[in-house]
Amino acid sequence: MPQRRAGRAAGAVIGSAVGDALGAPFEFGPPGMFSARFPDSGGRAPGGGEMCGGGGWDPGEATDDTQQAVHLAESLLENGGLDLPDVFARLRRWAAADPKDIGIQTEQVLTGDLPWDLAAAVHFRSTARAAGNGSLMRATTSAVYFAPAGRAATMDAARRIAALTHGDRAAWEGTAVFHELVRTALTGDDPLAALPSVLADVHPDHRERYAAVLAPDWHPDRATEFNGAVWPCLGSAVWALRTTASFEDALRAAVDLGGDTDTVAAVTGGLAGAVYGLAAVPARWTGTLHVPLPGGGGRVLRLPELLGLAERLAAR
Repeated sequence: MPQRRAGRAAGAVIGSAVGDALGAPFEFGPPGMFSARFPDSGGRAPGGGEMCGGGGWDPGEATDDTQQAVHLAESLLENGGLDLPDVFARLRRWAAADPKDIGIQTEQVLTGDLPWDLAAAVHFRSTARAAGNGSLMRATTSAVYFAPAGRAATMDAARRIAALTHGDRAAWEGTAVFHELVRTALTGDDPLAALPSVLADVHPDHRERYAAVLAPDWHPDRATEFNGAVWPCLGSAVWALRTTASFEDALRAAVDLGGDTDTVAAVTGGLAGAVYGLAAVPARWTGTLHVPLPGGGGRVLRLPELLGLAERLAAR
């Protein structure tokens, strides 16, 4: 595998985990909270101080976003492809292990008694609310895995995985767009330039709404929903990439939006990491990075294990 592509794949996986852990202490806070604590006056906090922990999180601790991404990745690798019942079973074991900060909708779907192919659909029929960003938050590992298969296959896989926990097609389409943007970036092409053609492959019922939040002139201030919803979450990540010139600045912009900071930053980190590569991820942010794995036998993954996971995903 070409070294540059390997570096981008590792950048995506590590970047998403870093964004998750960086944003976690600021979740549900107001805009500007991150830069108020860590002003960017040429000086980022020395020694990785921005990876500060707090709000129930240890410094560098990744949340449910990355935990799900790891369980999904391990299912793909161990089964040699997408085994939807196995993915659901792993996520169900994870949910039963009482992970911190699990999303309400994801928890309701995974802790019920319905089988993998009915649980999300029945939940959506009964609540009419399933357009959260819970399927988007875990999608970086699967995006890396399916990237070699091409656009149609990676977008289809994204939809099928998203549908395990989210019955609203809006969540499927947002996850599919993210998969394709990561795939484009891994080839060395510009994912922002690819957006018009990607949008053409979005389901017609959802294309207009995604075109709005992914437009060059869109700003998170124009969001009509909280960024815990799939549309503004994805739109904010693309905005952070578009309006900055480095991995670090994209992550800072994402966390500084406030709201669902861990997930917006995880999605931003996955996309920006695929664009800029592993070398652009600050070492001071990866030193304390760790991913506890509820439902995973008490394991805690750190940088070496995450790099190994990324290498296996990219080399499939």
